[in-house]
Amino acid sequence: MTLSILWFVLIAVLWTAYLVTEGFDFGVGALLKIVAKNDEERTQTVRTIGPHWDGNEVWLLTAGGATFAAFPEWYATMFSGMYLALFLILFALIIRISAFEWRSKIATEKWRNTWDVLHSVCAWLVPILLGVAFANFIQGMKIEVVDAAGQVIAPDMAEGSLAVAAHQLTGGFFSLLTPYTILGGLTVLAVCLAHGAQFLALKTEGDVRERANGLAAPLTVLATVLAAAFLLWGQFAYTTNVLAWIPLLVAALAIIASAAFSQKALRREGLSFVFSIVAIAGTVSWIFSAMAPNVMKSSIDPAYSLTIAQASSSQPTLTVMTVVALCFVPIVLAYTAWSYWVFRKRVSVNDVDHNTGLLPKQIRLGENFLAG
Repeated sequence: MTLSILWFVLIAVLWTAYLVTEGFDFGVGALLKIVAKNDEERTQTVRTIGPHWDGNEVWLLTAGGATFAAFPEWYATMFSGMYLALFLILFALIIRISAFEWRSKIATEKWRNTWDVLHSVCAWLVPILLGVAFANFIQGMKIEVVDAAGQVIAPDMAEGSLAVAAHQLTGGFFSLLTPYTILGGLTVLAVCLAHGAQFLALKTEGDVRERANGLAAPLTVLATVLAAAFLLWGQFAYTTNVLAWIPLLVAALAIIASAAFSQKALRREGLSFVFSIVAIAGTVSWIFSAMAPNVMKSSIDPAYSLTIAQASSSQPTLTVMTVVALCFVPIVLAYTAWSYWVFRKRVSVNDVDHNTGLLPKQIRLGENFLAG
C-alpha cells in the first residue's frame, strides 16, 4: 500500500510538471494572434517556446504511462468512459505539433498564418478539456461496478465483488459537462493564459513584451477569481479531506501574489511567473488531495468509487517502477534544467529569419522529396 500511495503522489508530481511547463506553452499559443500584430512578431512569439514544447510533452507521456503501469484499473476505467474527450485532446495536440513542425516548411506568410490560427485554436481547446477532466475527478462521475456479465452490482455488495467485477463509467460524453466542470475548464484556461503572458513578458523584447505585460495583469486577476471559485466550491461540496485545505491555501496565496506582482505598480515579471508556478503546483496538489483515497469518485454511490488500493498494480510491478524512476527521473530533470538555461535569453523581433522553407514555385506536385 505504501508504494501505491507513493505512485499516486508521483503521478501528481508528473501532472504538476506538465501543467507548469506546458501551461505557458498553451498560454503563448492562445495569445499568439492577440499579443503579436504581424508575421514577424508571431514568429518571435513562437520562438520563445520553440526549444521547449516537445520536451514539455514528455511529462504528459510519462504521466499517462505511469498511470497505465501503476494503476491499470484507473487507466482502463478513465479511457473507456472518457474516450471522446481524451480523443479530442489527443487530436488537438497532434494539430498543435503539426503547427510547430510545419510552420517554417513553406516560405510564405499565408502558410505560416494558417498554422498559427490552428495552433491558437488548439491552445484554447486543450486547457478547457483538461480542466473539465480534472473537475470530474473532484466532483465524481457516473461510475458503477459490474460483474462479468455486465450486470450492475448492488452498492452494498460492490466491495466484496471486485475480484470478479470491474468499474464502469456510464453516462456518455455530455454527462461530464456540469456547471462545476465547465468552471474547471474555464479556470485552467485562464491560468494558462496568465501563465503564458507572464512567460512572454520574461522571454521577449520590444512591443510583444509590452503587450504581454499589459495582458498579464488583468489575466492573472481573472485567473485568481476563477481559481478561488473553483477551489472553494470543490472543497466545500466535493471533498471531506481536511488536509486538502493546505495546498488550497498555498495555491490561493501564490496566485494572489502572482496577480499583485503582475500589476504595473509592482511589476516584477520573474516573481509573478514564479508565484504562478507555485499556484499551479498547489492546485494540482489540491486536486489529488481532494480525490484521495480514490482515484475516481462515483457520483452514483461512494461504494462504487475506485480507490487507490483497488486500482493499484502488484507490489513487484511498483517496486520495479520505483527503481526505474529513481534512475531516470533525475536525468530528465537535469536535461530539462540544462535546456532552459541554454535558451534563457530573451527573443527579439530582430532574431526572426524567414529565409527558411521552400518557395511555392519550387514545390512540384507529385514529386517525392524522399526520392532525391
